[in-house]
Amino acid sequence: MTATDGKGPSPFTRATQSWAHLDPLAALRTPEDPPWDVYLTGTVFLDIIFTGLDSAPVRGTESWARGMGSSPGGVANMATALARLGLRTSLAAAFGDDHYGEYCWDVLQQGEGIDLSPSRTVPGWHSPVTVSMAYEGERTMVSHGHEPPPEEPAPDCPPRARAAVASLTPGRSAPWIAQAARKGTRVFGDVGWDDTGAWDLAGLTDLRHCEAFLPNAEEAMRYTGTGCPRAAAHALTEYVPVAVVTLGAEGAYAVDRRTGESAEVPAIAVEALDPTGAGDVFVAGFVTGSLAGWPLADRLAFAGLTAALSVQDFGGSLSAPGWSEIGAWWRKVQSVEGQDPAALRRYAFLERLLPAAARPWPLQRAVPTIGFGRSG
Repeated sequence: MTATDGKGPSPFTRATQSWAHLDPLAALRTPEDPPWDVYLTGTVFLDIIFTGLDSAPVRGTESWARGMGSSPGGVANMATALARLGLRTSLAAAFGDDHYGEYCWDVLQQGEGIDLSPSRTVPGWHSPVTVSMAYEGERTMVSHGHEPPPEEPAPDCPPRARAAVASLTPGRSAPWIAQAARKGTRVFGDVGWDDTGAWDLAGLTDLRHCEAFLPNAEEAMRYTGTGCPRAAAHALTEYVPVAVVTLGAEGAYAVDRRTGESAEVPAIAVEALDPTGAGDVFVAGFVTGSLAGWPLADRLAFAGLTAALSVQDFGGSLSAPGWSEIGAWWRKVQSVEGQDPAALRRYAFLERLLPAAARPWPLQRAVPTIGFGRSG
């Protein structure tokens, strides 16, 4: 399927503007529910993103970018994506007591409505910073930061939540993951590149507490010793009930051992401005559909759609789509001549979810730089 998309940078608006809000779990909520839908913990970065580069920077030369954006990054990417999809999100993170930390805290708490009560501001600690350069559909990143004091934050007593997203680390166990699972929290695990080169599933000790595992194709094949990402997904279900393998430009493939379901959804073709945080947005979309009880194929399609929409704007967190963007895309894509009817049917489940009125397409919602006053 082809998605219509925005053409490059344009003036941006604050995330604090009013957007259509939809609660995908409204029909499931009861007075006995946990206070939070999703709990996360991790490191918040200040992301500074340069876009519109014609090529990678060359040593000894100066490169000028046609666009730039700033936003909270790191674990803030997924927290923002979840909150914008209507989930009550709680985040435990350490924040620096510099202007960068104040900015990130304000955007997440005031702008996105994310609960930061488990988070802390660390005196004398400056915020981690990542500079990301996007070009030719890829990105190069340079980061700087210092380890916060070990007691900040303290995620070993997670709040009650329907779900948690855990970043699994080879050879290391995080006590809060087991504690959350014992409380009935559904744990969704993702993973980064194994710098040790071991690629040993036994080293992912917290995987046994997870309901779902969401690696990319290369990670999945290395961990399972298979030569095909779809075979890798099936192999992973020996360790976790649901395996979701992202296939890059080919889309994603998933298997649910409990129901015997498998599903594959092709990627949506978009013109990418900045791919930062697309993987986090994908996970947020899949978690949303899982908590709402959607069929596996719908969860996979929704995750891919949210990720595709996110790459058309600056930054990992502030480009995450909300229901207004999703609704605008769905209304617009149905009017484009030549769309494959089968592809349209794949996303027909959106019809029952979306607000009746949607803003026109394309939509932009990001912050150009730190220091501008609020608008709207």
